[in-house]
Amino acid sequence: MEEIVLFFMSFLFVFLIYQIFVIIPAKRRYKDKKNKNREKKELPEIKYLEKKYNLDMEKVSYFQLLQIVALVSSFDISLIVSIIMLVENFIFRISLGFLLTFIIIFSSYHLVYLFYKKKGMIKNV
Repeated sequence: MEEIVLFFMSFLFVFLIYQIFVIIPAKRRYKDKKNKNREKKELPEIKYLEKKYNLDMEKVSYFQLLQIVALVSSFDISLIVSIIMLVENFIFRISLGFLLTFIIIFSSYHLVYLFYKKKGMIKNV
């Protein structure tokens, strides 16, 4: 039961922090018509989806994508924290956290790709 509470508390905490420090500034940059360097300050998650999976940003609602990125990133971090808290050994905890970080992040963004592919928002290359 404690693990479930830890998961939800960490999810809410990370989601709120992500909203305040990442999503809101990204929305402001996107809305700023004078900002010519919009692509240079793009979120790494969005750049990854564009480059690896050919996400068509003209078809995608940018604000919906920002919320999906926030949810996925918050879920990933919360899941990793919940799993590594089950391990007692510090060295094993660090190693497991490092390994899980890559596996969970890449697989979750692959699921985001599948979601957008199903909606037909992937460029045909």
